[in-house]
Amino acid sequence: MLRREARKVVATETVGPYTLLRVDRGEIDPGTPGQLFMLEAPGRLLPRPMSLCLAPPGELAFLIDPVGPGTRALCSLAAGDRLGILGPLGKGFDLDVPRPLLVGGGIGVAPFPFLSQRLGAPPAVLGFRSSWHAEAAALVPNAEVVLEPVYVTEVMAAAHDVLACGPEPMLQAVRRRTQQAQLAWEAPMACGYGACHGCVVEIGGALKRLCVEGPVLAAA
Repeated sequence: MLRREARKVVATETVGPYTLLRVDRGEIDPGTPGQLFMLEAPGRLLPRPMSLCLAPPGELAFLIDPVGPGTRALCSLAAGDRLGILGPLGKGFDLDVPRPLLVGGGIGVAPFPFLSQRLGAPPAVLGFRSSWHAEAAALVPNAEVVLEPVYVTEVMAAAHDVLACGPEPMLQAVRRRTQQAQLAWEAPMACGYGACHGCVVEIGGALKRLCVEGPVLAAA
């Protein structure tokens, strides 16, 4: 059930170039893997959309790439700080798949630890630009890691139900490889519940509000 709460930061951990932000869960439902949470970055007007990385008892954890003012502000939080959280929002992954294969690129691996747990640790193929970025693969069981210039689509096994998250070129490549895929897209968001239309993207000739109709969409 959707809730907004101000929760206490439990700890932050460095994972390669990323930060794992661990927050006291309170009454917030972790939802379905792939759904979104809007995190209120300190000193910033608009919240930032993040997928849930881990949901250990009593906690929510978010893997964040500090690439801009908002994400850097989130990564600067320390234990004891308060963080406003709204969620879960949007549509997550359909977990009723017989042969799941997780396919991710870069910070797109963020929802995979939680997803892997819910699916019973299926195989995963994860791509990164460097071994430093690939330290995040340690969060995902049964993962095969490839580094640039190798693409995840070059090593994807056939006859699997693909659940993918990553940069748009990777998702488009996965989509060309298999129509039996669920793709988690990303776009800038302001509200998280469809009112502002700030996250509308064109996918397959149709306009989609990723915070409502996505972020997870079927490839076909």
